Amino acid sequence: MTTVAAGPSLASIAARLERLPNSRWHLKVRSLIGAVTFFEAFDQLLVSSALPVLIKQWHLSTGQATFAVTSGSVGMLAGAFAAGWLGDRIGRVRTVSLGVAVTALASLALVFSPGFAYFAALRFVQGLGIGGVVPVAATYINEIAKSRHRGRFVLLYELIFPAGLTVATLVAAWVVPHWGWRAMFLIGAAPALLVALLQRGVPESPRWLAARGRLEEAGRVIARIEEEVSRSTGEPLSTPQPAAEAEPVARGGLGDLFTGRYLRRTVVVALLWFFGYFVNYGITAWLPALYTKVFKLDLQTALTYNVVSNVAGLLGCLIVALLVDRLGRRPILAIGLGGAGVALLVLAASGAGSGGQVAVWASITSLFVYATNVSLYLYTPELYPTQNRALGASLGGVANRLGVIVGPIVVGALINGSEGIASMFAVLGVASLVGALVAVAAVETKGRTLEQLNS
Repeated sequence: MTTVAAGPSLASIAARLERLPNSRWHLKVRSLIGAVTFFEAFDQLLVSSALPVLIKQWHLSTGQATFAVTSGSVGMLAGAFAAGWLGDRIGRVRTVSLGVAVTALASLALVFSPGFAYFAALRFVQGLGIGGVVPVAATYINEIAKSRHRGRFVLLYELIFPAGLTVATLVAAWVVPHWGWRAMFLIGAAPALLVALLQRGVPESPRWLAARGRLEEAGRVIARIEEEVSRSTGEPLSTPQPAAEAEPVARGGLGDLFTGRYLRRTVVVALLWFFGYFVNYGITAWLPALYTKVFKLDLQTALTYNVVSNVAGLLGCLIVALLVDRLGRRPILAIGLGGAGVALLVLAASGAGSGGQVAVWASITSLFVYATNVSLYLYTPELYPTQNRALGASLGGVANRLGVIVGPIVVGALINGSEGIASMFAVLGVASLVGALVAVAAVETKGRTLEQLNS
């Protein structure tokens, strides 16, 4: 095995990560982090599947139903910001483990929820964990990926998140009618079992350790990774390429994200997160209730239609994972938001007259908007230096939570207003097209190392 003769540095650590071939070690780490991400996605969408039942069981008003949806999102917003700060200070793996524990314990407590107020409070706590895990986990996967195929590497991992959303709807379509909504939250407590495996099986990010000035520890971690990779491939590792100019070893801070070249990056990516999730959750949070309340469909049909939309979204994520390293990040983001906008405006122009019609166009929208949003989990960590990467990614998480909060509120108001649901789809379509215009101003990152993008 070939290593670097000189003492470890941030540049040499990055160079050693860049030369690692894909191996069983990468598969193991992505599987463990992916299992965590899967259940975070599963838990995130539980309220949507439970909402039609809760509205009847607890006689919820539209305002209460909206609050049941948004309370978790408010928690995710706070959790994303806190986790970004923690992830850059105590480490990626510790932060993810803490978030998983909070999510799972809150889900278990929700099983015993006696009423609306208790339910909403616990959804807020659960949101703290979900909001913290997802952006920091995405940051970690970005930091172990090599630049050449980073887009495919990261997005094939990120497919696990929409897969979790899809499985949540599939499981809910059977469990909720037969076992009730509480059984779904009991399943959602399963990731508590993963915390110990995560701590033992996933090493801390060598890039993060080096950026924090813990160079000797980073050297030991990357040496263990190299040994495992070499053993799994059965071949010696190639010599690292000469290290590019590295990022400075620094503590970083929130203000750094709004100065110099990072100001534009932060504003653009925050707007993309907001519009992507405003559209996404404006639709998905209300679809089952929309089918049952407006179109008078039975619960089983409503949940089945919801599954179709999520499967279409998963397909969109798979397509973008295969194309993102060829087309680049900026075209993918613009096409995704633009395609969703066109589909929504067509649905609005048609009058959205039946549940089946809504299901078809909502599925086409999901195909585009899921592809956009999963790409943002790849794109955002690429924009920031290692010492601020988790915070930058989590700031994107804050913006997406704002979209998740505002989207369902706007949709809830339009559903119950005099304008009709066609106007709701028109508003979402225009928002998506505005997001597509913002994407044109995005910085392209394909094919460049994280250090080259931020040196």
